[in-house]
Amino acid sequence: MDNQLTSPEEVAAVVGGYHDNPFDFLGPHVTQSGLVIRAFLPFAATVAVVRDDEPMKIPMVQMDASGFFQAHLPQCHERIPYHYEITTDDGATFSYEDVYTYPSLLSEFDTYLMAEGTHLHIYEQLGAHIREVNGRLGVLFTVWAPSALRVSVIGDFNQWDGRRHPMRFHRGSGIWELFIPGLGEGARYKYEIKTRYKEYLVAKADPVGFFSEMRPHTASVVWDINKYTWHDADWLAQRPEQNGLNAPISVYEVHLGSWRLKNGWEWLTYTELAQELVPYVKEMGYTHIELLPIAEHPLDGSWGYQVTGYFAPTSRFGTPDEFMAFIDACHQAGIGVILDWVPAHFPTDEHGLGFFDGTHLYEHEDPRLGTHPDWGTLIFNYGRYEVRQFLISNALFWLEKYHIDGLRVDAVASMLYLDFSRETGEWLPNRYGGRENIEAIEFIRAFNNRVHETFPDVLTIAEESTSWGGVTRPTQENGLGFDLKWNMGWMHDTLKYMSADPLYRAYHQGELTFSLLYAFSEKFLLPFSHDEVVHLKKSMLDKMPGDLWQKFANLRLLYGYQWGHPGKKLMFMGGEIGQWQEWSEARSLDWDLLELAYDKVNMHRGLQQYTRDLNQLYQANPPLYEIDNSWEGFTWLDFRNYQQSILAFARHTSSGEAILAVCNFTPVVRYGYRIGVPQAGTYVEILNSDAAIYGGSGVVNDQPMPSVPTPWQEQPHSIQLTLPPLGITFLKNNTAALF
Repeated sequence: MDNQLTSPEEVAAVVGGYHDNPFDFLGPHVTQSGLVIRAFLPFAATVAVVRDDEPMKIPMVQMDASGFFQAHLPQCHERIPYHYEITTDDGATFSYEDVYTYPSLLSEFDTYLMAEGTHLHIYEQLGAHIREVNGRLGVLFTVWAPSALRVSVIGDFNQWDGRRHPMRFHRGSGIWELFIPGLGEGARYKYEIKTRYKEYLVAKADPVGFFSEMRPHTASVVWDINKYTWHDADWLAQRPEQNGLNAPISVYEVHLGSWRLKNGWEWLTYTELAQELVPYVKEMGYTHIELLPIAEHPLDGSWGYQVTGYFAPTSRFGTPDEFMAFIDACHQAGIGVILDWVPAHFPTDEHGLGFFDGTHLYEHEDPRLGTHPDWGTLIFNYGRYEVRQFLISNALFWLEKYHIDGLRVDAVASMLYLDFSRETGEWLPNRYGGRENIEAIEFIRAFNNRVHETFPDVLTIAEESTSWGGVTRPTQENGLGFDLKWNMGWMHDTLKYMSADPLYRAYHQGELTFSLLYAFSEKFLLPFSHDEVVHLKKSMLDKMPGDLWQKFANLRLLYGYQWGHPGKKLMFMGGEIGQWQEWSEARSLDWDLLELAYDKVNMHRGLQQYTRDLNQLYQANPPLYEIDNSWEGFTWLDFRNYQQSILAFARHTSSGEAILAVCNFTPVVRYGYRIGVPQAGTYVEILNSDAAIYGGSGVVNDQPMPSVPTPWQEQPHSIQLTLPPLGITFLKNNTAALF
């Protein structure tokens, strides 16, 4: 009778690991001849069904030598509560719950939205979630793999045997689901996917896993990301002002693994970074930290830009809760956190997203669309609704669950253009024959719309290196919808100018003034980022020409010019102390430089103090930040004196408060230099990069400078001052507040 109740073909499919609908076969099933219970337990010598509602033990019959068992209860015509009592070959006995007695826990509404590609919070459904079902705690696993033949959860709990826990398939949405009782936080797992492609079998990390093993291991780890208690309500209430485009935004870009090492080689944990990095950033006067990507990635040398775990903060520095506590510490210190986010591409590592279910699920199948020639990575298929859903949900995930204050979107240019880094014949045009990636543009706009609808006070920032128009224009006006764009043109032109010998700068002044021709075409952030201090580009200090003194003077001048120029500010870690070495992710910043002295003056410590004072000056003076995106906040005073390489300009508010900045890009002191000012009054110097405390030569203007009614440079009044060599001075009218 037992044999007649069970198809040998289905037994073979279960034992062979290719049964595609285990809930139709395994577990309890009411038939005309009674209740049949089937189980595949390859580690068991004997198995008995033990009823939970009455003292009854029914031995199961072993139907296959591999460990397939069956029990038949001919008098029972309904499902019963039960568990298995298992004896192993070595005589051990233990209880075991049947996962195939549990119902589906996914709602039809959620599966409908996910199938439609409009579910904005897939992380509430997909992934591994601790649940209580029928009074039993366990983990609900769900994963999207529509073309797979079979998907199983594997882990330590089943000896990584994919035959043990095959999942339930929802055909309408392509989602696989399984609740496993008894599992909890810390359980390691993957999804074993048997594909329809040439019997290809692969073990994948969870695309929506919340935690991962430390590399080189690649399993996902069950984690409850909802248990942390936040203490940043005050910050979140103030965030609209802190993130406002009329607010001072000074960003310290950080790679957590190399900011500082302990014992010369060991990473700081998230907890230690909260104790050391956060107070440092606060002391230095930065308003925000921007973290190089912290989503899980297998290769240290990728700096986090090749992501395999989009929903998991890297385990290199601690747990998800500890990362939340780090962000919480930033917020309690009044510091915003910007996350570098990578939706442009992903790596080919076997456990990652590539060829996920035996098809090109997340990426394009055609390599002319789906592979990146520069980075050896795969490109998301933005035309697939489920992929856009995955990425937009991921963005919202970091904002909701981790209270992130901004997303800097990496490599936007590579997303916008189909021919990015490709030669003729290596790319496919869009449906209109053009080079624009229409699906990526639609995704970017949808991303910005969803973020700003859900979190209107969160910043989105584009790393976009081309002249694409409307990057920061609202999507309703046919723009991309970002809040800010990195001003890469300003960065490259300025660094090119500053690396030139001052003797030749007179011939290149247009490289500085050119930026004001487009400075207000977008809402810009001025970056000196990690990309500029690697791959033989030299450190910021080493880029500067001249002897030791001139290098430091040039760098102080450069930073002063950056802080005075319209646009928000970003500096990569180490720039503030004058690193000599190029940055490497494998070593710490050279903090010992702060203990050195050159001719009894520590130039590195002086530069650090200068950067701190720049930040304080910036935040204390609204003219330097309030109107960053309009000519109303900027006036040229002197930009024609290319022979002496001098620039002078004013930054001001709509109410008339003004700050003047005068730059001397040569090592020659200019005594009695006259500049025009539009308002009478007495001007005082509020910061000078050549001050002795910064390691400068001490050429400062320590006396007030009264204006005279002598028209100059198209202004009705003028003052005279001394211009420091390779220096910048900031001036303020102490008498009048009108401009």
